[in-house]
Amino acid sequence: MSVKKEASGRRSVQVEVEVPGTPEEVWQAIATGPGITSWFVPATFEEHDGQPAALTLDFGPGMLSTSTVTAWQPPLKWATQSDGWLPGSPPIANEWTVEARAGGTCTVRIVHSLFASTDDWDGQLEGTESGWPAFLRTLRLYLTHFRGLQPAIMKWMVPVAGTEDEAWTSLSEAMAGLKDLRVGQRWTAPAGAPPLSGVVEYVSAAPYDVLLRLDHPGPGVAAFGAVNFGGQSLVALNVYLYGAPALDTAAQQIPMWESWFQVHFPAPPADAPKQTP
Repeated sequence: MSVKKEASGRRSVQVEVEVPGTPEEVWQAIATGPGITSWFVPATFEEHDGQPAALTLDFGPGMLSTSTVTAWQPPLKWATQSDGWLPGSPPIANEWTVEARAGGTCTVRIVHSLFASTDDWDGQLEGTESGWPAFLRTLRLYLTHFRGLQPAIMKWMVPVAGTEDEAWTSLSEAMAGLKDLRVGQRWTAPAGAPPLSGVVEYVSAAPYDVLLRLDHPGPGVAAFGAVNFGGQSLVALNVYLYGAPALDTAAQQIPMWESWFQVHFPAPPADAPKQTP
């Protein structure tokens, strides 16, 4: 991964994915609140005079991100601008495009860019770039198997003591051998965990990631992972459920998963040392 640098001072990173569907179908998944919620994080658009004016993304408690819509050309392109990641960082421009391809598929391309005279913010751009592939795999699964169905999200990112590798080992052991799974294998959560089962769609150890296409507790996608963020190891679970019962199912499941995480991954002591990235 690398940051593209231009003489004007513009610095950018780009990611893309090929997904099934017409441009209109793909647009519904990447340029509407329910669509983005179906594979990324809870999203809402604020409208002005019938046109989207702002997008808010909910990454968790205290982590709302709001950006201004700067371009809107359905079903091919939209763009936003948001404040930088930290005080003093330059504004970020985000551009989404949909390009039709042969065979009933489209390429979704996302470009993040900023203007800077130094390399100070290149690491943040690269971090943004590296975070997209896991979500784009979920987007592809959503459009392949669950297109247009009502979504509900359950997500956790829990701090743990130890290294990222140790965090993944602990999560794997608690979830009946996640690190030993293979693509195409059927998997069921062990006794004591909330009901969860499906077929393995993706496995990676760099970064640590397992993606499941669920059939229980309903149709959906589950992503397990472990990451190091700012020197803190975290275990993560994102579950996307689809269909009319999804919201009710999620409401029933969330307390069970909250209890499970509290038992298996209690909050580390406040004075526990962090690992370096």
